[in-house]
Formats: sequence, structure tokens, C-alpha cells
Amino acid sequence: MQVRTASGKTAPRTTARSRAVLGQLSDIDLRLLRVFKSVAECGGMAAAELELNIGTSTVSRHVKDLEGRLALVLCRRGRAGFALTAEGQRVYEETLRLLASVDAFRSGIDDIHRRLAGPLEIALFDKTASNPGARIAAAIARLRDAAPEVEPSLHVASINAIERGVIDGRFQLGVIPAHRTSSSLAYTDLFDERMLLYCGRGHALFGASHAGLTWTKLKAHAFAGLGYHSPNMELSRQARLVRSATGYDQEAIATLVLSGRFLGFLPDHYAEAFERRGLMQPIAPAKFRYACRFVALMRRSPPPSRVARLFEQCLIEAHAPTVAASPG
Repeated sequence: MQVRTASGKTAPRTTARSRAVLGQLSDIDLRLLRVFKSVAECGGMAAAELELNIGTSTVSRHVKDLEGRLALVLCRRGRAGFALTAEGQRVYEETLRLLASVDAFRSGIDDIHRRLAGPLEIALFDKTASNPGARIAAAIARLRDAAPEVEPSLHVASINAIERGVIDGRFQLGVIPAHRTSSSLAYTDLFDERMLLYCGRGHALFGASHAGLTWTKLKAHAFAGLGYHSPNMELSRQARLVRSATGYDQEAIATLVLSGRFLGFLPDHYAEAFERRGLMQPIAPAKFRYACRFVALMRRSPPPSRVARLFEQCLIEAHAPTVAASPG
């Protein structure tokens, strides 16, 4: 929209959206952004109260201050519940990138001072704790002994989310099943996991003979698979299994298998508890199986911090006796 100036010339009207509203970032801005990040991840002001250790009214005031600072409405709250606006979702994503860069800067300064301290953001694929081959807990113990001022924060996420998070700096190190490589990431072999095909009690194959089953005959049964690129997805595509249900973590696949209506691959160490209770069973485990190789990944550039490199070394040392081992 054009307006006429005192000289008689026309110029575009300046609005709150078109002006630079933020200016220089301050420590207060970073604090407001951290509060907003917690609110977005917790799903509301009240839910973020415990995490932030401040009252709901203070949380709400901080979010309002940030909205005023950015001249944007970041979230809707009311009887319908809490939800980010489209602008709020974008600001949340930019906040993750900014805070990751700030943390990387602090880690870099610690590196200069040769100080092993501060937060270490680690992301793990789910259900690794029950894997006897996974020695992640032992690696954390080694890290704690070597650098007691480091504060590890563990996240559980999907393979794709961990890869993206390591690349954009939200996570300093991730542990996932190996399924593809990226030139932006460096990989280190850690441990193996055995995946078996399971059916739940109530399924036609539960308690039946599996002697004559083939991959081709399995296509007659509904299959529950992971909904993102993974060894699970690769195998189901190669075997042309009919995916009739989708899960986005192992817990979801287990729930679908337990319904007695779907077949699904699960880690044998995780499914063991369901087997003992007679709720599911593996199908011809010598035939319908595959192995996952788990790797640690860090981004190549900018170079990982000394703390991240130290934890990588702790992982290598903790898994040294099992690196060459395979569950068969």
C-alpha cells in the first residue's frame, strides 16, 4: 500500500510486520526463547511450570513479552486447549537452531579453555536400554567419572529426527540403527540388535506350525511396519510385505502386534517380556529375522565439541568387547 510523503512522493506504508522488530538479541531475549521452547515442547503454560520451576503466571508473562518483542502471536490458549500458531511453529523451529548455536558457541569457548563442562545433548533410538549388547549406560558412567561437570541430557526420538537434530546442532551425538549415510555425519560402529517377526495371541499364526511359511506366504497376513526410512522399512519393501498398519516407534509396533491382527518385527530383547507372559511369539525365528547395526553419529562441520568427542570415546571403550560380536 502506498502513502504520500511531505514532499508529495509516494512510499510503501510501513507496518509492524515489515519493520525490523527484534534488533539486537539480549540475554533476556534468550531467556524468553528458552521459556517459549519449554512451553511448546510441554504443550502449555501449566505443563511447563514444573520444568521451568517458575509459576504459570510468570510463564504466561514471558510468552506475552516474547510475542510483543516479535510482534507475532505465537500460541492460542483457551477452552480448546493450547496450540502453536503457524508463526509460533516457525519461531519454535528457529529457536531450536538459535539455541543449538548458542550452546555450540559455549562449548567452543569451553574447548578453548580446555574445560570439560556444560550440557551434552544425546539422542537415542528407542528400546536400547534392554539390549544386552548396548553399553550406553556404561559409557555415561565413564563420561561422568572423567568429566563430572558435564550434564548429559538424553532424548529418545525416531531415526530421522535424530539425524536432523545432529545435523542442525540440537543434539551433539546420536545413537541409531545404521540404515544410510550422509556426508554431513561421521559414524562409529557400536553394537548389534536382533529383530524377529512376531504375532500376538489371537493371531492365526499364534501357536500354529510355521514350518511351511515363506516370505511369499507371509504376504497373506497384515503387517505393521515403521513409518520412516529404517532397516524395518527396507526389509518390508524387499519382502513385499503388505503394510496394513504403521507405527512410529517400537512401542507402537508392539501394541499393534499385541492386538492379534498384525505381524511386526521387534527387538528380541524387548519382546522377551511379552513372550514370557504368553502375549506374543516369534514366527520361525531362524528364517524371519534381520540384524541391525547401531552406530553413534556426530556432525562433521562445525567440528564436535571436546565433550562430544569424549563421550564418543567412552562409547567406543564401553562397547570394545562387543564391537565384533553378533547375536547370530
